[in-house]
Amino acid sequence: MVKDKSISTDLLIIGCGIAGASAALEAAKSGLRVVVITKNLTPEESNTFYAQGGIVSLGHDDHPELLKEDIIETGDGINYPEAVEILSNEGKKIVDDILIKELKIPFSRSSPDSLDYAQEAGHSRRRILHIKDTTGKTIEEKFIKVLKNYSNVTLLSDHTAVDLLTVPHHSKNPVAYYKETQCIGAYVLDNQNKKVKNIYSPFTILATGGCSAVYLYTSNPQGAIGDGYAMAYRAGARIVNMEYIQFHPTSLFHRDADGFLISETVRGEGARLKTKDGQTFMENYNEKRELGPRDEVTRAIYEEMINSNSNYVFLDLASYAKIDIKKRFPNIYQTCIKYGIDITKEPIPVVPAAHYCCGGVIVDIWGKSSLKGLFAVGEVSCTGVHGANRLASTSLLEGLVWGTRASKYIASHFDPGAPYRDSDIHEWYYPEKEEEIDPALINQDWLSVRSTMWNYAGIIRTRKRLERAKADLDYLRHRIEKFYKEARMDAKVVGLKHGIQVAQLITYAAINNPESRGAHFIKT
Repeated sequence: MVKDKSISTDLLIIGCGIAGASAALEAAKSGLRVVVITKNLTPEESNTFYAQGGIVSLGHDDHPELLKEDIIETGDGINYPEAVEILSNEGKKIVDDILIKELKIPFSRSSPDSLDYAQEAGHSRRRILHIKDTTGKTIEEKFIKVLKNYSNVTLLSDHTAVDLLTVPHHSKNPVAYYKETQCIGAYVLDNQNKKVKNIYSPFTILATGGCSAVYLYTSNPQGAIGDGYAMAYRAGARIVNMEYIQFHPTSLFHRDADGFLISETVRGEGARLKTKDGQTFMENYNEKRELGPRDEVTRAIYEEMINSNSNYVFLDLASYAKIDIKKRFPNIYQTCIKYGIDITKEPIPVVPAAHYCCGGVIVDIWGKSSLKGLFAVGEVSCTGVHGANRLASTSLLEGLVWGTRASKYIASHFDPGAPYRDSDIHEWYYPEKEEEIDPALINQDWLSVRSTMWNYAGIIRTRKRLERAKADLDYLRHRIEKFYKEARMDAKVVGLKHGIQVAQLITYAAINNPESRGAHFIKT
């Protein structure tokens, strides 16, 4: 599989959260040779790892039609019906078969014979399976442990995807230009030796997660900068709905907390939002109060912060909970204690943060993109499930369902014959004189990107703010591109190039959509 400067495999998966890991597991069971790369030091590190709330299934008094209705209502009616049908009808079986039976995920139970189902905003039933408040961590660790047992799976950590390899664009053969454009793998940077290798594969799955870290305040890890969106866009795949950026209403407000998420399920267990003087306010914005759709709860908090000239509100669980808080939310409890907040006795200071992108690489019901050979699963994709706004805890399920479906399709359509020769493909070009990287420049550019996105293309947008964002980002993009072409290859430089392009994709999409809907709210 491994050559001097290149790797050939049956399936390349970029990213290793629940979407990438489930795709890898399904492909491995089919006998395909799989290479999974992640830019992080360990394969477990991903958005999935930090998912607290849980994964959607079906509760005791539940039905797929009820779930479908909740998804479409939250998505403001622009969801893709066929995708919603698949998630609603197939999701529970896949959770049961893969997570419960195969991986033996120890979901929390209300009794020895019954799983415990939580309720979150937008759901009409209690249907969220969880492992207390560390659901994603447990699922991710189980997946990686199982994948390491497969000899046909290679996990490459500390490897950054630079660009997708496509023919004819990267081909030396001029005759290739008469053929259909096809993704044949990726240029991948080994972060340790700073060298780029070609990874060839007839099928590539993007599972790179979201892009919320292009905002100043985010609930995501700092690595969630939208690598997959940028690479797919440059390769010519269709990208849609990038204006629909969902902001999570409640991240911990503390100078050292770095966007720690206070799960939706805290409100599902009865917590109320209050102003700094102790007044509840959600009843003034939505009849479901704290359990209204995320975008409405987020804007309500934002408005209250502006009206009271405050930079946070309170989330009061202690006064309303009918549960054992320490037992139900051990991770949130311990984290808040670390910052001097006892959630069993006092309210939690919270602020909205960029959380999830409802758009992305548009794919069909099997995860196929518009570019031959390229699939996308998880948050980087746009299946149409989420419409204009994501229903809580559907993201892990979507990643699981489409990761599995994509590899099922690939295995059933696999053709070992490559439409190219490795010798026909260009190796990575390095500039003759590679400039040393100045961390101050990279840090300042990222601060400019993130501040611009937060202030001008954030929770509440206006035409003037978006035009300012466009002008500032266009100028910055020009400067970053010049820097990228001259600098020594480094993951930080590659990430900056990805990030500025994603910020532009979001801003341009917001400018081109004058209609407020779901997570895109534009004030006229």
